[in-house]
Amino acid sequence: MNSYETVFILTPVLSDDQAKEAVQKFEGEIASLGGKVKHSESWGLKKLAYPIQKKSTGFYFLVEFEANGSSVADLELSMKRDERVMRFLTVKMEKDHLAWAERRRTKMGEKKVAPAAEA
Repeated sequence: MNSYETVFILTPVLSDDQAKEAVQKFEGEIASLGGKVKHSESWGLKKLAYPIQKKSTGFYFLVEFEANGSSVADLELSMKRDERVMRFLTVKMEKDHLAWAERRRTKMGEKKVAPAAEA
C-alpha cells in the first residue's frame, strides 16, 4: 500500500452540510476500495486563482490515505463523475513528504491546543 494525498475543490454553492457529506462520500469510497484514510481536513471557502465553471471561490479539502494504485484511479473516476467537484489533484507521498505532513499536523495540533489552554 502506498500513501497518497488528494486535494479537491467543491463548488461554493453547496451548504456546509452538503460539503461535509461529499467529503464523507469520498472517504467512504476510499475505505470501500480497500484503502485507509489517515488524515482529513477542511481548508474552508477560498478564492480561486482563476475562475472555474464561472465560479471564483470553492471549498478546499485535503485527504491523506493509504491505498493501492488501482484504488486511486477508481477514486479519481468517481471525482470526475461527481458534479460537486470542480478540481482535484492526487499525489503519491514519498518518505520526505510523509515526514513533512506529520510535522505539519503536529504544528497544527499545537496551534489548536494553545488557544484552548489560555481560555
